[in-house]
Amino acid sequence: MRIFKRRREVPSLNTTSTADISFMLLILFLVTTSLDADKGLQRQLPPIDNREEMSIDVNRDNILQLQITADNRIMIDDKPTSLSQLRKIVTDFVANSPDRARHIISLKADRAATYDVYFKMQNEIVAAYRTLRDDAAHKYYHRSYDECSNEQREKLRELYPQRIAEGYENNNRE
Repeated sequence: MRIFKRRREVPSLNTTSTADISFMLLILFLVTTSLDADKGLQRQLPPIDNREEMSIDVNRDNILQLQITADNRIMIDDKPTSLSQLRKIVTDFVANSPDRARHIISLKADRAATYDVYFKMQNEIVAAYRTLRDDAAHKYYHRSYDECSNEQREKLRELYPQRIAEGYENNNRE
């Protein structure tokens, strides 16, 4: 007697909804994942000026020279200082500048300096301007800078304009 082996068929899986399920999981993942916002300095660059450059005489009393050296030291007018003193120095300089609207903060950073020190220095400079504008808002409008109207804020920005000139030093050490 002969016994036939029967082939057993493997049941097939229903894969018609696999694409739908994977798409739904992708959407769920994208919706529930938090995206980190980029951090950086919020600056609006001035428009490109196609006019010829002219040399302008600037009063030395209106310039505060800040420098970051290659070893991340902060120098103000060629004198070493700490980051914690920077805000007060900038605030005093801008407030006591002979021609407040024409002062310049000259910032030079060595290319070997770390971005962290540069970023912290920029934050201290911006905080100094913020302090000056907030104090002026309390003096003239009897409220904080945040509570002022757009027109009042514009007047405060004209009173204490943020004038920062940036440059880089390229000290090649080979």
